[in-house]
Amino acid sequence: MKRILLALAGGLMIGAIAASHAKLPPPPPKSDAQKAAEAEKDAASKAKDAADLDKARDRAVANYKKNKGIAMDTKPAAKAPAKKK
Repeated sequence: MKRILLALAGGLMIGAIAASHAKLPPPPPKSDAQKAAEAEKDAASKAKDAADLDKARDRAVANYKKNKGIAMDTKPAAKAPAKKK
């Protein structure tokens, strides 16, 4: 019984090793329409990622300014007149 189990386990190990070294066939070549569709999809994905990143940066800056007490105004603060002695 032990010999049968050892032979079966050995066969499974050899089969697993052989399967892991098997070479897959190359993918079929893409047509021009498929290449264009893939390029368009990649460009749209990059544009969406860039827009999301810009929104996240804006939220982070607004949160930083809010918590640090920095005014969101773009106008410079008026200086107080100097006192004369």
